Amino acid sequence: MGTVLDSHFLALTAIVTVLNSLFPHLGDSRASLCFLCRFWGKIVYKLLLFIVLCRWDTSCSSSLSQLFSSLIKSPTLQNRSWKLVDWWIMEIDGSTNFIILAALTLILKGTWYFRQVVLSVLVIIWGIRLGLFLLMRILQWGEDRRFDEMRSNLGKLAVFWIFQAVWVWTVSLPLTVVNSSDRDPALDVRDIIGWIMWSIGTSFEATADQQKLAFKNSPENRGKWCNVGLWSYTRHPNYFGEIFLWWGIFVAASPVLKGAEWLVILGPIFLTLLLLFLSGIPLLEDSADKKFGNVPAYRIYKRRTSPLIPLPPSLYENLPSWFKTVLLFELPLYSRSLPTEGLAWCRKSSEGEGIKGDEMKLS
Repeated sequence: MGTVLDSHFLALTAIVTVLNSLFPHLGDSRASLCFLCRFWGKIVYKLLLFIVLCRWDTSCSSSLSQLFSSLIKSPTLQNRSWKLVDWWIMEIDGSTNFIILAALTLILKGTWYFRQVVLSVLVIIWGIRLGLFLLMRILQWGEDRRFDEMRSNLGKLAVFWIFQAVWVWTVSLPLTVVNSSDRDPALDVRDIIGWIMWSIGTSFEATADQQKLAFKNSPENRGKWCNVGLWSYTRHPNYFGEIFLWWGIFVAASPVLKGAEWLVILGPIFLTLLLLFLSGIPLLEDSADKKFGNVPAYRIYKRRTSPLIPLPPSLYENLPSWFKTVLLFELPLYSRSLPTEGLAWCRKSSEGEGIKGDEMKLS
């Protein structure tokens, strides 16, 4: 059975995904049941892939392992190459699921309305771009220790896969409803606004990713935090871009929505809350604070730079604390790992002092 899974897992997961994607097209009268079935279909899909990957870790005789062994003679390179493939599969699984769901819901419905095609293409473009970037990052940066920690604990890894299934299913809701709908209202201003929001968000995310990749690849930036380009206007420009583009997908989908279908707004809301409070900004802020919290220049950067919404540092620094917290998401959660001295520094209101450019760099 293990050999069958190793050699045919792509076919198995594709069949599960196809069945999973078919459910929304069974009829409007059973919409709630269809959505529930599709949700559990994603759970089954993830569990199957989880089992396959667990087998990859313990089996030295799988076909891919043998292929890499034959192509790469060095034992060290064999082990590293195998890990890179494994890490990449874990990294890109989310983006490929978005691509699969967008393509299958569009094709299986078969109505090919202009709005359906446009939104599906936008999601597919985003998924391909993200997948290629993650591949490039793995090749250039190597291992991702977050996955090593999870792989040592099967419980954590299972939770990771299942949670990712929930993420993909929920965030995809606006597109799923559009592609499964028989309604095709005329294009209006909401479509244009949504497409523009997607364009801005995707450009922002892609630019931020490339800027950080280039920054980290430069030897002179070793041991520094990224504060160049878009990262000088927001501490998390990639997350801003991702949130903005998915809200754009929702806005562009809204002309089709009717009645209970408006509940698909839970998709972008879920993504926003996820990145603001759980797996996104809090984890990265904790990591950066632990690493650089005692560096004065980092505390200056954190005090002057918006956590999410891009703003000029000179403007952000002089805004009232309540305004930053309520409207710009400068939450106490993001400073919980900052050393006491650094936390006090960040809480001080700006007194209009000039900050020299060389203070923004590590000496």
